[in-house]
Amino acid sequence: MVAERRRRDARTPSPIMAKNQSPIVAQDHAVTIGVPIASLSRQSIEANHRVFKGYQMEATVVSTQPFAGQKPGTSGLRKKVKTFQQPHYLENFVQAIFDTQATLRGGTLVVGGDGRFHNREAIQTILRLAAANGVARVLVGQGGILSTPAVSCIIRKHATQGGIVLSASHNPGGPDEDFGIKFNVASGGPAPESVTDAIYQRTTEIDRYLTLQADALDLDTIGDSQLGEMRVSVIDSVADYAGLMESLFDFDAIRDLFKSASFRMCFDAMHAVTGPYAKAILEDQLGAPAGTVINGVPLEDFGGGHPDPNLVHAHGIVERTQGAEGLDFAAASDGDGDRNMILGRDFFVTPSDSLALLAANAEVAPGYKAGIAGVARSMPTSQAADRVAEALGIGCFETPTGWKFFGNLLDAGRITLCGEESFGTGSAHVREKDGLWAVLFWLNLLAAKRQSVATLVREHWRRFGRNYYTRHDYEAIDSAAAEGLVHHLRLLLADLPGRLLGDYKVAYADDFSYTDPVDASVSDHQGVRIGFEDGSRVVMRLSGTGTSGATLRVYIERFEPDPERHDQDVQIALQPLILIARELAQIEARTGRVEPDVVT
Repeated sequence: MVAERRRRDARTPSPIMAKNQSPIVAQDHAVTIGVPIASLSRQSIEANHRVFKGYQMEATVVSTQPFAGQKPGTSGLRKKVKTFQQPHYLENFVQAIFDTQATLRGGTLVVGGDGRFHNREAIQTILRLAAANGVARVLVGQGGILSTPAVSCIIRKHATQGGIVLSASHNPGGPDEDFGIKFNVASGGPAPESVTDAIYQRTTEIDRYLTLQADALDLDTIGDSQLGEMRVSVIDSVADYAGLMESLFDFDAIRDLFKSASFRMCFDAMHAVTGPYAKAILEDQLGAPAGTVINGVPLEDFGGGHPDPNLVHAHGIVERTQGAEGLDFAAASDGDGDRNMILGRDFFVTPSDSLALLAANAEVAPGYKAGIAGVARSMPTSQAADRVAEALGIGCFETPTGWKFFGNLLDAGRITLCGEESFGTGSAHVREKDGLWAVLFWLNLLAAKRQSVATLVREHWRRFGRNYYTRHDYEAIDSAAAEGLVHHLRLLLADLPGRLLGDYKVAYADDFSYTDPVDASVSDHQGVRIGFEDGSRVVMRLSGTGTSGATLRVYIERFEPDPERHDQDVQIALQPLILIARELAQIEARTGRVEPDVVT
């Protein structure tokens, strides 16, 4: 098996076929390791050839040209697999990371991914570039597997200079599907805009990358090996993360919960990265019955499924919670392990409510017993957490979509918990959202309260009120049509305040702009917000997580303080606002879509 993987992973520099060019033969020149690579001209690289005589392997300089569109979004660079398989495409982007992040030279880098198609091949490429660019050590997850929150955990625990995550998160995998890469900084969090902008700028002017000509390394055996002057450490993918979870939650109480004959649960890993983590923690450490974790083996195509833990793509586990014989608790996570869906018997917990409820009950978990400093949510996420923060007398922050915006607040100690409506919840324990962490927090809460999921949520609504909330996604629509729709909305904003739309009077209308309270950086054009006098909202924005066309996300929210009105169907309760949003944005006329593709 290892021999087969080595043959499949093997890659050596080949004659370049840049876009719209004839082949250019790569030039083999040794270069000096330990100087700013971006500052080296071709002449200086050649002049330093003699410096490399003492090295075990010489770095090869490969001529290249820029590829258009290598601009990282909120979650890195995502494209189709075939785009990444183009000669020099991945190499250009990775070299741009090394050219702009000087601390990696002589430092330690974490590398791993969600196991999707092209994961292993990409890791071998990155290892060769890392060695050629003077990285001293790379920590690689066994089999190339590391969940996104585990990468953050390992960066922080081992004080590395950063990490490269290979994933397209919840997007489908396979030869004709999606792939992605992103850089995480030394804090463990996604690179801020200043870093991603620098990387992108370098991709627009790059003319060479550095690599080693070497056989593929064994990624399946834990231990150290050498690649040139660089040490490659294949590590247990789960151990560091599992140890962190045990320090945060009451594992004894959760073990007692699993011993109860009346408690039944299931975790759907969706044939994605969290399978090994959930199996090790839930079944092996906490004593959940064998088979609690389903679809637990990571597959390159996620078993042909769409690894997005929502009511549509994870419908199989939803069905397991329905009816009198339904499970008491169920959860699912996504491709790279940073998202979560929480279910009770005949009950779906919205991510917005999940964040608010965990904030209101944080003290049940040992890691949060001293209380939380504050809470933050992305702008489209419902305002349920705001009401908890107000009641607790702690800070509350509204940020743009993208986990990197929580990083400064976490580093500054301004918040402890944070979350996004797109099934992401997390805390100060790492600098990424964390799907399995959220599941363990819920298990700790259920163990402490010994109430059903539905009872816990309804009691929360009774105390704080209910924020009826839904998201409608229009996927893979024409990009020009999507941009035209947003432009149309922006033109309307100035005239909307004071107007009556149906029975709702507009209190404010804007294109959300965020000023970071820590470093004063400004992020404009983060989504159109239309707020009404009763606290209801309509939010619309284009998502940056897809790889084809554009995804329009429409968020609808209405606050209901009366407990007697907390059991309405969500779509019925929000129907007047849904119609207002569709008509105001001219969704059908501009996109041709009569109904959304996904409703959550």
